[in-house]
Amino acid sequence: MLCFGSGLYIYYLAFCCYLQQKIFGYSLGLIWIGILGLALLSGIVQWLTAKKELKKKDYYGEYTISRNYFPGKQSDWQYDHFRFEIKENDSIFFYVTEKEKVVNTYRGIIKTTNPNQYISERLITNMEQPTYHILTSNPTTYRSSWSFNLVFYSPKFNNVYFKKGHWKPLNE
Repeated sequence: MLCFGSGLYIYYLAFCCYLQQKIFGYSLGLIWIGILGLALLSGIVQWLTAKKELKKKDYYGEYTISRNYFPGKQSDWQYDHFRFEIKENDSIFFYVTEKEKVVNTYRGIIKTTNPNQYISERLITNMEQPTYHILTSNPTTYRSSWSFNLVFYSPKFNNVYFKKGHWKPLNE
């Protein structure tokens, strides 16, 4: 004979099983949300930190000496004396300057490597001869997430770092 208390016990057991299933379901759902959240976060971080893939059109523009790597008198002097411009007709104009005044201009043409050869196209310069010592070899491109630097090797200065940007007088 069943008594009234055993019926409550069955309801109690059924309720506990129901709660265990709900807790298990919530736990499983939280684990999957966590996994998907980590995957999404990983994708966003990778996108934000991936190096910029350069195309030929990315090289067009004005370049000045990057004074960030080796700040001081030498980089300030180089900033006031060297800059160049790459135009959309694939011409390059290298300016030797005295601050605002252009003293000499060296001309050439540019092209880039075959897009199938490298992930990011590399710049190739072909300067008219005679040319300036900074332009005797092709630049090395150093890419970051949002920008890039062109580094020319000079027999007189070693590495000369250029970044994209418009020349402005230094505040001395």
